[in-house]
Amino acid sequence: MSISIRELLINDGFISAADKQRIEKMAGDLNQSFIKVALNFGFISRKNYERSLVNAGYVIEEVREQEVDEDVLSKVELKFINDYVGLPLRFEDGKIVAIMADPTDQFFLDYLKATFDCEPKIIVASDLEVTWMSHKLTGEKYVKSAVYELLHQDPKSSAWITFTSPQLTFVFIFLAVFSVCLVLDFKNTSIVFNVIISTFFLLAITFKLFLALVGSRFELHQAVTNNEVRDVVDEELPYYTIHLPVYREGNLIKKLIWNLQSLDYPRERLDVKLLIEDDDDETLTAVKNLDFPGVFEVIVVPFHMPKTKPKACNYGLHFSRGKYLTIYDAEDIPDTDQLKKVVTLFDKLPLNFICVQCSLNYFNRNENFLTRMFTLEYSYWFDYMLPGLDTLDIPIPLGGTSNHFKMEGLIDLGGWDPFNVTEDADLGVRAYDKGYKVAIVNSTTYEEANNEPFNWVRQRSRWIKGYMQTYLVHMRNPLELYKKLGLRGFLGFNFFVGATPLTFLAYPLLLGLFICYLVFDLSTIRTIFPDWVLFISIFNLMIGNILMIYINMMAVFKRRFYELILFAIANPLYWLLHSIAAYKGLYQLIVNPFYWEKTNHGLSKINNPTNVVK
Repeated sequence: MSISIRELLINDGFISAADKQRIEKMAGDLNQSFIKVALNFGFISRKNYERSLVNAGYVIEEVREQEVDEDVLSKVELKFINDYVGLPLRFEDGKIVAIMADPTDQFFLDYLKATFDCEPKIIVASDLEVTWMSHKLTGEKYVKSAVYELLHQDPKSSAWITFTSPQLTFVFIFLAVFSVCLVLDFKNTSIVFNVIISTFFLLAITFKLFLALVGSRFELHQAVTNNEVRDVVDEELPYYTIHLPVYREGNLIKKLIWNLQSLDYPRERLDVKLLIEDDDDETLTAVKNLDFPGVFEVIVVPFHMPKTKPKACNYGLHFSRGKYLTIYDAEDIPDTDQLKKVVTLFDKLPLNFICVQCSLNYFNRNENFLTRMFTLEYSYWFDYMLPGLDTLDIPIPLGGTSNHFKMEGLIDLGGWDPFNVTEDADLGVRAYDKGYKVAIVNSTTYEEANNEPFNWVRQRSRWIKGYMQTYLVHMRNPLELYKKLGLRGFLGFNFFVGATPLTFLAYPLLLGLFICYLVFDLSTIRTIFPDWVLFISIFNLMIGNILMIYINMMAVFKRRFYELILFAIANPLYWLLHSIAAYKGLYQLIVNPFYWEKTNHGLSKINNPTNVVK
């Protein structure tokens, strides 16, 4: 058939002549096929594209069961076939059989003839099916790189090994000595242990209060003004990569597209990658069934353990071309000017700044008790804690989304650790460890606060387990870490990353002692703990809780969430949920350290963020 797909789309009224010229220019600049650009940059929907093919007499076939020849696949390069949405499969009757999303793409047809020295036999397939087949069949070297690159490049920074031999030796010696002391002198050993735990609990909470107070006085020297954003020249903006790692989130695809379209950034400068696992037919089908355009490219991640978000993002790095890169979750709603603010800030910062972290908060904060407590927690975390860390020059554990990287610096770090289930916190520490700096900018991304208890525990147990992993990795050689971070950085890392899970683990022990003090006969407890020990423990518990309530109360002021202020009193109850998650995370750390416990999104009944106060 002589007429090209671009002419078919014009004749059917799906694109204009001006669109055709714009797509052709972009295709030339990006070294991609016409149909790849047309579909991935929102010029046409997949439904209309397929209608044009059918109207022209083409039959779109299912191709997953097609026979393949490994010798044929060995001659193709994934990045090339991914960009031209075509894949040679096998020889048949003296011809090379290939699947193509655009059977009229003369450049790819000529490539087939030149490479295999024969005429092609074309099977027309959906671009998403060609993409799925291409990555599934030829993506092995890239997915292995995604898993093992950091381990090979910087094995000391990889969580591949959960506990090193010296760490295990230390733990078992400590437990052995503690057990012997309990047998020899149960009372005094219990007293010492209780005093240490309760004092540590209070010190950890006091450190967080100190950070919050420092952060409360912190005026963003990295602030970007509205005038600076207005002065940005769109034609001078760099390519910007956005990773959207999803798994079985088909119900959020339409919302995701809407949120992306709200970004104030030239779409021809966006490089948006929707990262889908190869067994995620739910999300792939949702993208297929869209009846309107989407501004993103689907990248299918071949199967390889561990099945984690950082592994998917590492795989996506191989196909990313931006100068800067950020990650959004499927339900995220970033400020519309966020990308321009980040580009402007990077232009003003010294070269050793590798990342700009935006604040995270929630659009469904008033939905129920959990969402209110979640909002309080994130407000003091991003509005006070992280600015406090920044001011004191202490390693900053990054948030899970809206951390914007210089691409070259991210690659220099080895990308994310696929074996760490809180890869963002780990990457922030690794960046600091290697002399890079992290800045905080005055921009917010709104997420969906977890509104269901069991789903919340799944999410939080993974986060806490990841903090434990990060602490174990970077404390393999405490002296070396001290030399790299200095005293302030070393203490900050221990009290912020290390102490966070430990306080959650210690909390129910102290609370249990307090309840026993109130409910049961004091003489029973006094046989183990004298009055002065009880006083210290209860004092530390009560003061610790009061301080955390105060920190939560501070959180409402910067964002004016005054309706949440009384919920700060419920923080002791909220911390019990953290303790449940912490013990679950500790158990998983021992028996299944790399397991990524998925959080279900899209559960909120509030889908319209127009009532968000900024």
